[in-house]
Amino acid sequence: MPVAEVLGLVGAVLREAGLSGADVAVLATLDARAAEPGIAGAAGRLGVPVRAFRSEELAGVAVPHPSKPALAATGTASVAEAAALRAAGSGAVLLVPKRKTRSVTCAVARSVPLCPNEVTHATRLLPLTHGYIGGESLSSPHVHHPIPTPHTTAATDMTTSADAHDLRHHGDAEVRDEKLIDLAVNVRTNTPPAWLRERIADSLTGLAAYPDGRVARAAVAERHDLPARRVLLTAGAAEAFVLLARALPARRPVVVHPQFTEPEAALRDAGHEVERVLLREEDGFRFDPAAVPEEADLVVIGNPTNPTSVLHPAAAIAALARPGRTLVVDEAFMDAVPGERESLAGRTDVPGLVVLRSLTKTWGLAGLRIGYVLAATETIAALERVQPLWPVSTPALVAAEACMSRAALAEAEEAALRIGVERAHLLAGLAEFDEVRVVEAAQGPFVLVRIEGADAVRDRLRGLGFAARRGDTFPGLDRNWLRLAVRDRATTNRFLQALDQALLLLG
Repeated sequence: MPVAEVLGLVGAVLREAGLSGADVAVLATLDARAAEPGIAGAAGRLGVPVRAFRSEELAGVAVPHPSKPALAATGTASVAEAAALRAAGSGAVLLVPKRKTRSVTCAVARSVPLCPNEVTHATRLLPLTHGYIGGESLSSPHVHHPIPTPHTTAATDMTTSADAHDLRHHGDAEVRDEKLIDLAVNVRTNTPPAWLRERIADSLTGLAAYPDGRVARAAVAERHDLPARRVLLTAGAAEAFVLLARALPARRPVVVHPQFTEPEAALRDAGHEVERVLLREEDGFRFDPAAVPEEADLVVIGNPTNPTSVLHPAAAIAALARPGRTLVVDEAFMDAVPGERESLAGRTDVPGLVVLRSLTKTWGLAGLRIGYVLAATETIAALERVQPLWPVSTPALVAAEACMSRAALAEAEEAALRIGVERAHLLAGLAEFDEVRVVEAAQGPFVLVRIEGADAVRDRLRGLGFAARRGDTFPGLDRNWLRLAVRDRATTNRFLQALDQALLLLG
């Protein structure tokens, strides 16, 4: 590794931390690398010593961004982060996680005194006398668990491994190829309505021409009182997540969980290392802006959130906005909330705001794939540059235009009010079961419930003809959670009877 490359990356990482070369006290690395000309030369230029650690010394350091290849090659999940934390000593805080060039990796840590009951979003190196992680002594050479970050309403999960959760699992997998009553998918039943089906069918006569999205784009813009240049039509909200992951140069993306997993999956597929802010059941899965690390330059949150059904205050989400930060709000279910209260769609005063909408849920268009993005002109242009030509079909464009009409919006509002009534009925029925704990703040077209052994209950429900959405694929939840779509009263009553049987059969 050339000295210039090492110094270049060190300088870049220091600038990111708001530091300079004068702030460097030591360069730290594996003992096997300490004598490499690039490291030794960079230390000499900076006028600091090189501190070398044995692999087993670094292996016991919990790092926020573990790497399987690094672990296999060195026995340490991240040499750069572990060495930085270890060299900074007890109470060290990782100021900048690992950054890479072709042959160099660098991280920055600083020693900050530990305060009683401190709340921090940085990763700390705690004294080895602080106990155990994952049932093993912190001095164990094979402990790589992240140190929990305390917070009043959330915890920051600094791990980047998605292995514990199947981020690609979606509710349709629960009902595919089987004749079950569907409580797993959040699409409104008896949709699309007849008038919308007719509009879509009429569009089929124009399939010989390439799609022209100008009219649909203008309709969406008018619906949100925005100029058309602030609107991008997409093949469902899922495509928008892929475009954001590919187009935006995020260095520290954060996803607030539990929520729809596709945003994190798209970011990972694009090569990003994703941090998670985990909301907690004991706080009703409510959100506090202070839970998000200040250094995050891209934040993704759902509102109302899938799967918790919690509707967060618009002011709390808007408080996340910062210069240089992109704030992505997934409002796929907002049109199921009467009056769309707490929506940020149409706001132009929130810097970096990106709002995603879907027409899938309310209008029953999952198979057609239509959604849209609302954002600043330059963000829309960046997304459009990585979008393929003609991404939205002519039938989908016709559907988008139709769903923006005043009559359609009035119908959606009526449906939202009806969903609220049916949700109240479902919640009242679930309250009769001592074994069931419900997230009571539900405001979406679904509810989240906790049942001890919910995975077995779910299997039993399948045998009784009902499909429920498993919860353990959502970060922050485990096998004891189920998501239930709100259905009509008759279907709900039948489901409650089936749930009663399932619980009795399982003892």
